[in-house]
Amino acid sequence: MKAKYYIGLMSGTSMDGVDAVLVDFSNDKLNIVATHEKEIPAILLKDLHRLADPTTGDINLLGQCDRACGELFAIATNELLKKANVTSSQVIAVGSHGQTVRHMPDLAYPFSLQIGDPSTLAVMTDIDTIADFRRKDIALGGQGAPLVPAFHQQQFSDDKLSRVILNIGGISNITWLSNEGHVKGFDTGPGNTLLDKWFGLHNDGNYDESGDWGATGQVCPTLLVNLLSHPYFSAPAPKSTGRELFNLAWLQQHLNDFGDISTADVQATLAQLTAQSIATEVMALGKVDQLFVCGGGIYNVDLIARIQALLPAITIASTQQLGLAPQWVEAVAFSWLAYCFINNKASNLPQVTGAKKAAILGSFYPAS
Repeated sequence: MKAKYYIGLMSGTSMDGVDAVLVDFSNDKLNIVATHEKEIPAILLKDLHRLADPTTGDINLLGQCDRACGELFAIATNELLKKANVTSSQVIAVGSHGQTVRHMPDLAYPFSLQIGDPSTLAVMTDIDTIADFRRKDIALGGQGAPLVPAFHQQQFSDDKLSRVILNIGGISNITWLSNEGHVKGFDTGPGNTLLDKWFGLHNDGNYDESGDWGATGQVCPTLLVNLLSHPYFSAPAPKSTGRELFNLAWLQQHLNDFGDISTADVQATLAQLTAQSIATEVMALGKVDQLFVCGGGIYNVDLIARIQALLPAITIASTQQLGLAPQWVEAVAFSWLAYCFINNKASNLPQVTGAKKAAILGSFYPAS
């Protein structure tokens, strides 16, 4: 049978690179053919961090980053195709999430802005591109996020076991897949974003590998309670968040009252914040037999150990055990969203995002 190739692209809140996957959807089943990771160039990464900083903003910078990200995504796609020995003419569509630079779902006029010009991507790859997946859901009264629970339901549901799929990226989100077919999903709060930022502020490098530095610190209970007092943690779903709420400026406001705390103790407390905010939401879901983790946080050994300590009765494992490597789950999800668009299938879950109805998400950018 002829292959039905789609490509999924993902660049998350952590801005740690562009994930590209080539997926075959023959027989309506997915099979990962090839994967590729493209580092974000240092100059573009610096500009993206400036653009994503809620205290700054520059329209010229926005426009230039939009085009630059479009070119970067196209280069990642072309390198992926070369690696897989597949031509652009064999690919039906690219599904590009884009790079989120602002997510404001609770304003009078809610919006979520992802850049990475899809027209540039389509032209440079010669592949029809589907992008801008969040706007339709927001137009229907939803948060526009998280979008991956619909894919999680399609890929990971089990009629005998209730599962949680936990994605720990810059922000953490969970999907609850009950064995009876019910689905819940929302952002729980910080994932790696505060851990990465604090580590980079006091060490060489962009992240705390394996959580080794955080593991040397001691959790400050008072600081942890103060951080957990943020209204987001007690807000009901549907809810989604980003750097707009959880950033170094917010952290520093709390640290002003803790002048003698060590930097390693702050890191340990931030790890506990992520773990506690996740565990509290998981325990409130109902029956949970298994928890599978994806995203970069799976590699933070200290963080996973903290989550496991808070959820001793639940087995925690990688999505690798379900057939999808944790690094590629979200990129695969956007290839699936492109597949849904091309095949006129609704791809949001109103009970997750708060949208008025299910809808076909995305906009079409033809290559020619």
